[in-house]
Amino acid sequence: MRLKVIIPVVLLSISAGVLAFNKLGHADDPPGRYEVIMNLVGQMLKEGHYQPKAIDDAFSKEVFNKYVRSLDMEKKFFLKSDITRLEPLATHIDDELKGAPVDCFRNINTLIKQRVAEAAGIYPELLSKPFDFTVDEKVTLDPEKLDYPADENARKEAWRKVLKYRTLEKLTDLQEMRDKAKDGDSVKTKTDAQLESEARVKVKQLYDRYFERLKNRQNDNDRFNLYVNAITTTMDPHTDYFPPDEKRAFEEQMAGKFFGIGAQLKEEGDRIKVVSIVTGSPSWKQGQLKANDVIQKVAQGNAEPVDIAGYPVEDAVKLIRGKKGTPVKLTVKSVDGTTKDITIVRDEIVTEETFAKSAIINGQHKIGYIYLPEFYADFNDRNGARSAEDVAKEVAKLKAEKVEGIILDLRFNGGGSLQDVVQMAGLFIPEGPVVQVRSRGGDAVVLRDRDKNVQYDGPLAIMVNEYSASASEIMAAAMQDYKRAVIIGSGQTFGKGTVQRLFNLDDFYPVKDGGSLGALKLTQQKFYRANGGSTQLKGVASDVVLPDPYYDVAERKDSDALVWDEIPRASFTPWINPVPTEALKKNSEKRMATSPAFRLLTENLNTLKKLEKQETYSLNLQTFKAEQKTNTAALKKYDAVNDKVKELSIVNIRSDMEKLGNDSSKIARNKDWIKVRTKDIYLDEAVNVMNDLIAMSLPKMERKPNR
Repeated sequence: MRLKVIIPVVLLSISAGVLAFNKLGHADDPPGRYEVIMNLVGQMLKEGHYQPKAIDDAFSKEVFNKYVRSLDMEKKFFLKSDITRLEPLATHIDDELKGAPVDCFRNINTLIKQRVAEAAGIYPELLSKPFDFTVDEKVTLDPEKLDYPADENARKEAWRKVLKYRTLEKLTDLQEMRDKAKDGDSVKTKTDAQLESEARVKVKQLYDRYFERLKNRQNDNDRFNLYVNAITTTMDPHTDYFPPDEKRAFEEQMAGKFFGIGAQLKEEGDRIKVVSIVTGSPSWKQGQLKANDVIQKVAQGNAEPVDIAGYPVEDAVKLIRGKKGTPVKLTVKSVDGTTKDITIVRDEIVTEETFAKSAIINGQHKIGYIYLPEFYADFNDRNGARSAEDVAKEVAKLKAEKVEGIILDLRFNGGGSLQDVVQMAGLFIPEGPVVQVRSRGGDAVVLRDRDKNVQYDGPLAIMVNEYSASASEIMAAAMQDYKRAVIIGSGQTFGKGTVQRLFNLDDFYPVKDGGSLGALKLTQQKFYRANGGSTQLKGVASDVVLPDPYYDVAERKDSDALVWDEIPRASFTPWINPVPTEALKKNSEKRMATSPAFRLLTENLNTLKKLEKQETYSLNLQTFKAEQKTNTAALKKYDAVNDKVKELSIVNIRSDMEKLGNDSSKIARNKDWIKVRTKDIYLDEAVNVMNDLIAMSLPKMERKPNR
């Protein structure tokens, strides 16, 4: 999972002097691009990382193993003898980071290209003949339980079993369709042999696209990017190397805007199809691109077009986006069958789904709900969107509607701007420390809310889950330490307690041809709660714990994660009306114990966890069907949970509805946004907790917090 970085804008002056090495100078015989990047990354890790590991042979071996796994996740390309042959280079990576030629990468790169080409010839041959599904044999899919094939015959056998399993999946789906078909439908009369043949065709199409994507996505530069990231993430999981296009995408994500054409795209087989056109966007103004058009090629202005057949949508988007005011030429096949070239000039596109959004939940009490998908901030535009300012606006709207409590939903919020989370916390507390930040070898710096005003002093709840990370954890921890809000959700949040800064490698080694070396997102600081404890690894423990289907995703699952520690507590005064968390917890536990929905949810989660532990799968048709019947029944029970949840009454604020105007796409997206939340079992219980909190707070409502 890629988490959004916390970019400490307010700390840039503190961090700027950390990297005390000289810029690389141009020699008469300059090093290659790969060597330059490796040397820069090596120096930056050593000199600038918060807690650098020794870059030695042991470090190199860990990187080597991680990189090889990333190239061959299912262990279907490399042979065991390949790994043995490459192992002498496993201790060479630390030398490459100090200026040696990148021999380890180049040798692995040459070999993986050879093995992928060989595998590309294996699967069509195996899928050209029928499989015998009466044989009792099993396949292991978990790569952690597998070794690399001993030889070419063993590799072919490994491919045979995987392809047979995928065909078995398709075959049972087709048989189920035949059984459900009405008399007269052509599928009704098809034999098992015919369906087996169709299943193999479908699997071949799947792997055709897979190998086409390998060809499109994994050129030498892409594999080198993976190589550098194997190095950086061995230092810690959140130190990343961004090649130029990914750096741009990262900055766009943080800003909530990008420069493109304003068309929503999707993959359909090996094609990229237009779903809709954003009203007011460059595509909408140009007028020729329509929904359901298929984009076949993309060219930068008058440059040679790139055929994007087989591209995943995210890679197609990278080609279509670019700098403001630049032209992109699309070769498009329209619904009527005609093919034409369309040139569109890129302009700013604002992704409103990234921004804070609020609604009102009516029921026992009138409750405000704010959804914040990330702590976004446009660092390149002083007038750009900032999450703290936007949440303040949503709070003001909800107060105007006279809500009796507010729920801030930070589920799946991977973090963002440190400056914004400090400012946002200040909306709900008087002045005081929000978070402590410590740099390498330095004392902790306390980041404070300095505004004595409290925008909202009513009942407050914060929803989290295991995907709530970084800035989300700072917010939840601060509100918990001040006893200002009740935290509702998973047993603990993700556990990312580190701060990163983005460095452009071009600033240290300008490239003569105007190209770019990319950027390094480097862990430079660690943050701590106001109470002194780190959120690293441990995350934030919820006050009211809800059974959660998300597990095994947290920071503690990564062996390269930094450790938990603590520092002295900052001086702060808790909220004058502390949240009665114990009473709220007990009430919630009683409700969940008698709730048919939560009982079913807990039962189903236990079943699903057992299913995930399954190590082998039968390749016998009858045995496979019996296993699938059991699994399907369990999944259907899980899907039935929402049927037992009462529907919440959620409505938009009137002014928000007016902003939607007559834009049908925005109206449809808003309708879906509301609909998803009306049958949300977790939001439903958060509303119950808030109802309790409001009831418990009523006698104290006239009391004011310390100023």
